[in-house]
Amino acid sequence: MKLVVQRVIASAVTVGGEETGRIGRGVMILFGAEKGDRDEAVHWLAEKTLNLRIFPDDAGKMNRSVQDIGGEILVVSQFTLAGDCSKGRRPGFDNAAPPDRAEALYRMFVEAVMRSGLAVREGRFGADMQVDIVNDGPVTFILEKK
Repeated sequence: MKLVVQRVIASAVTVGGEETGRIGRGVMILFGAEKGDRDEAVHWLAEKTLNLRIFPDDAGKMNRSVQDIGGEILVVSQFTLAGDCSKGRRPGFDNAAPPDRAEALYRMFVEAVMRSGLAVREGRFGADMQVDIVNDGPVTFILEKK
């Protein structure tokens, strides 16, 4: 399982011209599931994301989490995070979790971050989405759990 976590000033996701989620200050998370990903990884990544100290404190040091600042969260499924670009010119997706399993993991992740009590918005699993991201910093991290 792979996440791309971006500290944002604002982010929004649109599906077919309809905005499905918009947040202000917080984190925008791109979520990718791979074959063999387990439920435990979902919970570990949710906890890690919620407590990752990537927001500045009064001294300007990255010392606060999205929970500490009462930030918002936008979660978007991104199948291409499971892509393998090591051979040829076209990415391979053999390592991607099957759609039904990937959606179950995605739902589990969204529910886990919702339990934080923060405002959580999301895209639409499996849809062609347009994502607007105003990255703050820029600050971007890749989190992985096998």
